[in-house]
Amino acid sequence: MSPLMLSVVLALASAVAYAAAAIVQERVAASAAGPRYAPLRVPAWWGSVLLNGVGATLHVAALAYGPLSLIQPLGALTIVFALPMAALFVGRRAGGRAWRGALMATVGLAGLLSLTTGHGARQLTDGDRWLLTGVAFGTVAVLFAAAHLVARPVLRSVVLAAGAGVAFGFASVLTKAVADAWKPAAPLAEWTGLLVLSAFAVTGLLLSQASYRGAGLAAPLATVTVVNPMAAAAVGVTTFGEGFRYGTAGGVAALICGAVAAGGLVQLTLDRMTVASDAPSASSPSEGDPARPEIGQGVDVGAVPGTRPNLEVEVRSRAVAGRP
Repeated sequence: MSPLMLSVVLALASAVAYAAAAIVQERVAASAAGPRYAPLRVPAWWGSVLLNGVGATLHVAALAYGPLSLIQPLGALTIVFALPMAALFVGRRAGGRAWRGALMATVGLAGLLSLTTGHGARQLTDGDRWLLTGVAFGTVAVLFAAAHLVARPVLRSVVLAAGAGVAFGFASVLTKAVADAWKPAAPLAEWTGLLVLSAFAVTGLLLSQASYRGAGLAAPLATVTVVNPMAAAAVGVTTFGEGFRYGTAGGVAALICGAVAAGGLVQLTLDRMTVASDAPSASSPSEGDPARPEIGQGVDVGAVPGTRPNLEVEVRSRAVAGRP
């Protein structure tokens, strides 16, 4: 197998691992009544952490054998893999709008990543790192606060997923910076950078876990998948000196791809909001539940222990007479 083909296989396996981790996280969020952000006592959640680690390891291995321009767009296939995997293993089938949104997000993101180039990139100074760290944590904090001000659960989850994507994106940026500055002669010289990027990675993991509660799988996963590389690409263009291929035309094409990806996220969010609004409310009886009496409907209170059998008759007689 050629190195290029091996890199493609590793990248696809990484996307499958990330998709499996997202499915497990969503199932944990749907079934666990414990902590929203860190269900540490749920064994399945630790399985999702392991799957995320496997996905990251495979992604790094793919980059070692293939070019960044090919591997990064393949990572956008995570959401495309997640939908049929969820239908196969969990029984969650996606509708037409969800598939359209997933494909739009994937195509837009893949196009954006394929247009990004790292030629002429420079290394970050210590001042740049601390400035980026402050901006990143500030952005995540704003999104976290905004999520708790949103009334709709689906929108809240999407905002939390956006915060997770920003955290993961800046973790990728710091990983690149630490890798560029690392020297074998001083292996522990970059311990502060490793500590900060670990904090970003853990923050992204906890926010992504919280984003799956009440929002299903597709919308939060697509948001994290799109926002993560877009945040990293924005930092690369503004700070690392990276750019887009084909000059001005490439920049315009990148904007179009970003708009397509954003449109896919909107489609996925609207799809989930429609599903949530069509679901029976907690106050309405569901199939198999005994019908609840409506207002004004007679109730056999004599069947309730501790009540007088003639209480219903007394209440109705007072109502007829106009007495309270």
